[in-house]
Formats: sequence, structure tokens, C-alpha cells
Amino acid sequence: MSDSYLPPKVWVNNTNGNNQWASINRPDAGARFDRELPVGKHPFQLYSLATPNGQKVTILFEELLALGISEAEYDAFLIDIGESDQFSSGFVRVNPNSKIPALLDKSGEKAINVFESASILVHLAEKFGQFLPPAGAARTQTFNWLFWVQGAAPLLGGGFGHFYTYADEKQEYPINRFAMEVKRQLDVLDKQLAQNTFVAGDEYTIADMAIWPWYGNLVLGHLYDAAEFLQVETYTNVARWAKMIERRDAVQRGRIVNRSWGETWEQVPERHSAEDIDKVLKLRP
Repeated sequence: MSDSYLPPKVWVNNTNGNNQWASINRPDAGARFDRELPVGKHPFQLYSLATPNGQKVTILFEELLALGISEAEYDAFLIDIGESDQFSSGFVRVNPNSKIPALLDKSGEKAINVFESASILVHLAEKFGQFLPPAGAARTQTFNWLFWVQGAAPLLGGGFGHFYTYADEKQEYPINRFAMEVKRQLDVLDKQLAQNTFVAGDEYTIADMAIWPWYGNLVLGHLYDAAEFLQVETYTNVARWAKMIERRDAVQRGRIVNRSWGETWEQVPERHSAEDIDKVLKLRP
């Protein structure tokens, strides 16, 4: 790097510039303005965006509905993080960390707020007894890989994705640093999937639903336009698994909920019934 940065003795928030994402961030938490969240008619109210973290939850909801579990019906409302929707007073009450996805479970006597994507996956899987083994080694393996992606994905998204795609300038050191880590992670997955049909073993679980939106989309060329740069085709076992998961009807449905960009057939900004997704998928070429 030609220019070096010397940190001051005390950090100062200096986000001047045209970078949209840098200007949204602040070092303090809490609501920035008053606005209530919309509420639909179903037991589950999801407030999200179709980022990889958001896709995890909508894929699980659609998988549950595909099993005929009507009790898993949900309303999904768009949270536009580029417009700071996550800092409304209503959203902060559901998730004090101001990150998507956030869920309000109204299926019981008292509403429960659930935040962090892995927590939502576990909450729903346990509630409906699906996609999470009830006990033993299979359950532990599912948790191993679910928590693996919670620790690994920030290095892919906030690390590699940020510096490769969103940073104002391309910088060699951070791109190389995080590219190496992402390739190491892909190799970890590739070796695991060489021995297993799904990530945690022979069964499809919430671990697959959590990992696929990040690493499946990456090797399929849907994330950061980095497939060639990272040589994702060399991770053949990950590619096999990613294509297999992508073919699932519930995955195709869940990945487009709360999506407001891309082709017309992949945009379902809000979801209140199966028909909201059906009518959009009919436009698919």
C-alpha cells in the first residue's frame, strides 16, 4: 500500500465520504427514530432482508410449510438497511442489536422476540421438531456446523465481501488476508462434504440452511462476483452440495423473500401468503 494509516491515540468516528454503508454505521446502539413495525395476521412476524443471513430463516419457513406444517405460516416485512429501517424504535424493540433478521413469535400466550439468525433457526426447528436431530451425536454435529458458520461467515461477508466489493478503494492486504481465509473455509467445507451428503451428516438440517446462503451462493457465482477470483470450481464437493440444495423448491422460494433487487421473478419484498411467491416465480424464464 502506498499510503499508510497511523491510528490516533483515541479513535474518532470519521465517516465522511460517499460510501453509503460507512455513513450508516455509528458507534452507539439504540433507536434513531420512532416508527412502529407493521404486523400481519400470521403467528410469526419476520422483519428481514434477503441477504444471506435473511435467507436462512425464510428458507426454513418455506421448508416447514413444504412439509405441510400450516402452523409455520408467516408474514415477512422488508427491512431496508440502506434506508436505516433497522434503527426504528419498533425494530430495536425486537432486536436491540439492529441487525436483520428479527422475528416476533406470537404463537403462544405471550409474544417472544427472537434475534440472531442461528437463534431463530434453533427456535423454529425445536418448536416444530424438524431439521434438528432431537439428541445424540447428530444433534451435536448440527450445532457444530451451525455455530461454525456463525463464526466463519463474518470473515466472508464483513471481511472479504466488504474489501473486495464495497470498500471505497481496493487494498491488497485486506483482500489477500480475507481471500486466504475464505479459501481455507471452503476447503474445510469441501473436506467435510467429501465424506457426507449434507454438512452435518446424512440428514438435511438447519446447518445446511445456515451455510448455503453464504457458501452455496458463493460457489454458485451469486455472491460478490468473486467465483473466478476464488477459483470456486476447485471445491467440487461444495459445488455438488450447493447445486443439490439449490434445486430444493423451498430454497428457491425462501431465497427471494424480502428481496427488492434483481430480476422481476426473484423479487418478493413482502410475503404474506404462498401466492405472493407463486405469482413471482411464474415470471421465471
